[in-house]
Amino acid sequence: MGEKTIEINPVTRIEGHAKVAIYLSDNGTVKEARFHVTDFRGFERICEGRPFYEMPGLMSRICGICPVSHLLASVKACDEILAVRIPEAAVLLRRLMHMGQIIQSHALSFFYLSAPDFLIGVDADPSERNIFGLIEKYPDVAKQGIKLRAFGQKIIEYLADKRIHSSEWIVPGGVRKPISREKSEKIRSEYNDALKIATENILRFKSILEKLSGELENLGDFPTYYMGLVTSKGELEHYDGLIRIVDGEGKVVADHLDPKRYYEYIGESVEPWSYMKFPYYKPLGYPNGIYRVGPLARLNVASKCGTPLADEELKEFRRWGRNGVVQNTFLYHYARLIEILFCIEKVKEILDNPETYSENTWAKASVNRYEGVGVAEAPRGTLIHHYKTDRYGIIKWANLIIATEHNNLAYNMAITQVARKYIRNEKISEGLLNRVEAIIRAFDPCLSCATHAWNSISLDIILYDSKGKILDRLAR
Repeated sequence: MGEKTIEINPVTRIEGHAKVAIYLSDNGTVKEARFHVTDFRGFERICEGRPFYEMPGLMSRICGICPVSHLLASVKACDEILAVRIPEAAVLLRRLMHMGQIIQSHALSFFYLSAPDFLIGVDADPSERNIFGLIEKYPDVAKQGIKLRAFGQKIIEYLADKRIHSSEWIVPGGVRKPISREKSEKIRSEYNDALKIATENILRFKSILEKLSGELENLGDFPTYYMGLVTSKGELEHYDGLIRIVDGEGKVVADHLDPKRYYEYIGESVEPWSYMKFPYYKPLGYPNGIYRVGPLARLNVASKCGTPLADEELKEFRRWGRNGVVQNTFLYHYARLIEILFCIEKVKEILDNPETYSENTWAKASVNRYEGVGVAEAPRGTLIHHYKTDRYGIIKWANLIIATEHNNLAYNMAITQVARKYIRNEKISEGLLNRVEAIIRAFDPCLSCATHAWNSISLDIILYDSKGKILDRLAR
């Protein structure tokens, strides 16, 4: 009998459409696993022929979960086209909104999408292993997730008067209006509760990690390079900064890279079986230049976080790694919680800064350059928007490298490792296959972003032989 294939189609509890194909050899062992992205949107072509000032509003529609990240990357590219230095108050307010974005997105990922895997268990019945099962068995945790996400969403709402697609407030050159003291106090009033929820769940997750310690080495534990923005001091950064790349041993292989010249060190390849591009580190070529981005990578590349509580937790986090570099994909969840803690601390820091309340928030100008690159750290990783215009500011060319795309090579490596450990001799079980899905959820991919949709429906797993004959089928 020839080569066989197991399909997980679609992968559930992620944002977007995808399937996993697991290819078995004749003896039933896993030969290879592939993460197939089946969304297609093509936002780059939609940009062409439109005025540059429409880009922030249009780009925020790429994703309903992280619209602020796309707004920021887009509007920073537009700032470059205007050739303006935006007021300091506008920078602080953009940062504040970004902190709210990361808090709400990370809370969604941790509590709603992934918590059923590690609280209810990957071997549990799928009818229980979901958000409704979490609400039933862990109502306090579910409520905490709702409250923490609401805290992040309210920050966005208090700034822009709406919780999603805030392009009327964030504009090229700054922001339209400052934050009022009244709204600042509303955010402050919920600060302590948010901090308490974050710290409690860090403790809870660390206890879960101890229980899973024997299984962790098979949950996406492999060396790669890591990439992320850092400040001039090497600290954790989400809004601005320079690119740093480290290897699996913690060695800095590239530092102080200008994000605007990303094309000099990031290449993009394509595969016929996926709509998502495959970025790689150019000096090593494709596919050897595999790297990861996102919360795990950001903590690996940063010298420290730069806030007291997050820095203390970062020390604990690094104990799970080698030479301070944590390679296990499952620990993206831990990194996500540390970033939530960091963002909550930064919210207070920004609100305590008198400059935040300045009335000077918008530098207005017309087209002064014909090209702009905007880079920010989205919840899922480094986000790049690159536009070229004519002299009238009409977009002639656009390129987007989305956070989720950067991890594409790593997805395939992670699911192959998991599948090789847990799928043997054509024995299919919900728990085994869900481990493959669970490791994808640890990355928290946003496929609507990556393909530049929407979905979460049933799961269909099909085992084929080399001639296309169905050998086994499992449906949810």
